[in-house]
Amino acid sequence: MRDILAYPNVINFITSLADGELNIATEIVWLIIAAALSMVGGAIGGMLLAGKDIGYQFSAMLGALFAPAGVIPAIFLGLAALNLLTNY
Repeated sequence: MRDILAYPNVINFITSLADGELNIATEIVWLIIAAALSMVGGAIGGMLLAGKDIGYQFSAMLGALFAPAGVIPAIFLGLAALNLLTNY
């Protein structure tokens, strides 16, 4: 693992993530992180809302599938707006 962190490209990428710099690579990483967190939140919400009615596993699966449908476009538009605001 230490060998991976020694490459200059990886160091620059981690630095740009920590600094909040927006480029295509960091935007894709933030989009993936947001999608994963929304899937976890959707699964928990699905289990709370419909767990007793249709079963906890099925409601968690449906919640995890439907949650990113609203989050991914919102994150994409938000990152695009932030990118425009930082450039102008």
